Amino acid sequence: MSIMQGTNQSMIQDVQIYKSQTTSSVSKVECYVCGKGLSDGHSISAKTLKHGTVLFCNIHYSLQ
Repeated sequence: MSIMQGTNQSMIQDVQIYKSQTTSSVSKVECYVCGKGLSDGHSISAKTLKHGTVLFCNIHYSLQ
């Protein structure tokens, strides 16, 4: 085991930053069946079905 004392150590790293455009969308979180959401005291879960991702409340999630 060697111990280095009194030396300066440095590391050079080449960092490349690529600019990319990110797109996002926002929609109200509500149940696909009854339209109730978090403000109504329900929990919301997403389920992926054959026609896309759908949100369900805790009551209607188990029906699909």
